Amino acid sequence: MYYALIMAGGSGTRMWPHSRRKSPKQALKLVGDRTMIQHAVDRIVPLFGSQRIAVVTRDEHRAILAQQTPNLLPANFIIEPEGRGTAPAIGLGAIHLYKQDPQAVMAVLTADHFIADTNSFCAALEKAESIAQQGNLVTLGIKPSFASTGFGYIKQGAMISADASFPAYSVEKFIEKPDAATAAGMLKEGGFSWNSGMFIWRVDRILEEFKRQMPEFYAQLMEVATTLGTPDYEKTIARIWPSVVKETIDYGIMEKATGVAVIPVDIGWTDVGSWSSLFELLPLDENGNAITGPSITVDTKNSLLFGDKRLIATIGLDGFIVVDTDNALLICPKDREQDVREVVKRLEKGKMDTWL
Repeated sequence: MYYALIMAGGSGTRMWPHSRRKSPKQALKLVGDRTMIQHAVDRIVPLFGSQRIAVVTRDEHRAILAQQTPNLLPANFIIEPEGRGTAPAIGLGAIHLYKQDPQAVMAVLTADHFIADTNSFCAALEKAESIAQQGNLVTLGIKPSFASTGFGYIKQGAMISADASFPAYSVEKFIEKPDAATAAGMLKEGGFSWNSGMFIWRVDRILEEFKRQMPEFYAQLMEVATTLGTPDYEKTIARIWPSVVKETIDYGIMEKATGVAVIPVDIGWTDVGSWSSLFELLPLDENGNAITGPSITVDTKNSLLFGDKRLIATIGLDGFIVVDTDNALLICPKDREQDVREVVKRLEKGKMDTWL
């Protein structure tokens, strides 16, 4: 059977102050009238049904995410004691699915993507399943629309499936986030995709790769796996997980794996990882402003104003982000948005938990 695993354990620090520990990005209404986790579930229910959708998250987020997705079974929430990166999260999801169905194929998706063309997305996932059944580790690559320096890239090799709508290619290599000149060169050359972070594979196949490339973690994973469905599970994972290596699936597995395939897709994909990425999704007024909530703007352009209660009034802003919440206000130039993480680090260092 075909299953989906939605990764929803992140804290969304780049979207502070709206994203907080108790109300993370995936539980917020950022686009439209649905939260990010609701969007993530809604778009794949037609393909998987609600019973074959699992969510991996942290315990502090379980209640709010479960409340927002009442169609998902409580047992389908897989809880990490603490976040250790995408590789451990995927490994944990894999052993749960393997116990349920040793022949399972899993699509690894995330709760912080926005996808406009959900029909094409589900059709691409169906095609990816057939390629994964052959033993390939499949990734969905996003057809680049500009020379982005904010995404990693995938260089495609030989074609392995000539499907008219969704051809699949072997992966020649993964490329780190490039500088502007390199990105422009790849866009001009063609044959490159943005790395979306969405993967499809047989569960037994990805577990083999964990065993080969991350043997210490694999041993820990198998120790947890032996207790699945028993009273010892909770205390076993609580003991083991803090010592699990922090690693991404890209570094830990994909960059050195064999039998990797990419399906380039054009599905209206946006990684909603920052305020600027959200800005790209929202409608703009005649001055190029994206505005959520009550506002008055005077000589303000190319700015994001995001609030839901108090009036935001601006004068003379150009290219700014203004985010207002009950107890915190963020004001910064759009080109400094990555420094929002620094604010969060300073709050953590100062133990200023009221604003975290």
